[in-house]
Amino acid sequence: MKVLILSLMLAPISFITFAENNKASAYYVNRSINNPQTDSVKLQIDGNNAYYQKVVKVDSNITESMIYGRALQFTASKNFQQNYGYEQEGKLIFTTTQDLNINIVYVGDDSDVLEPYTVQFALTLDLKNGSYRYTIHNVLFYIPEANGNRRETLYDIYTKATNTESKRVAKNAKKLIESFERYIATLTGELYEGIEQKSLIYKSKF
Repeated sequence: MKVLILSLMLAPISFITFAENNKASAYYVNRSINNPQTDSVKLQIDGNNAYYQKVVKVDSNITESMIYGRALQFTASKNFQQNYGYEQEGKLIFTTTQDLNINIVYVGDDSDVLEPYTVQFALTLDLKNGSYRYTIHNVLFYIPEANGNRRETLYDIYTKATNTESKRVAKNAKKLIESFERYIATLTGELYEGIEQKSLIYKSKF
């Protein structure tokens, strides 16, 4: 058990900072994916909208059509629901619901503090030859309480995380954002690998 806990403690470590220009960003280090394109996720604030967006470059030989097909394969493997797809436009839109845990170190024994929550969001992919842009938006959190789930948007949580009047409220909100961004960092890194398809698992010859 000590070995397992130690290994999990070496998992991705994150910190979140909130800039004066009303933008929040998080940076993750020690990730297993050796690609600087996917090492960070940034929370973008535009009015009352909060979302994540980034342009990712891939091998120049990977065409828009190839990215389209590989993105469909990846999202199907993750059980995402496709809501829109038009290859000539180079656009895909998916939605998903995920059950996550705020606790960064969770090994499933009696000493663990389980802090579950459910999150719904949309993933939009805009494609070009040799690159794609992902946008994670329409994010809704469902947080368990005694009388049911509390529903809050990502912008609501961001507002609480930047709250200077209550340190407790800000701390809890930051923990939720950090947890979601750990999931996003893993998801977008796996998406990159699924589009590049350089790992042995993607070899067509067998």
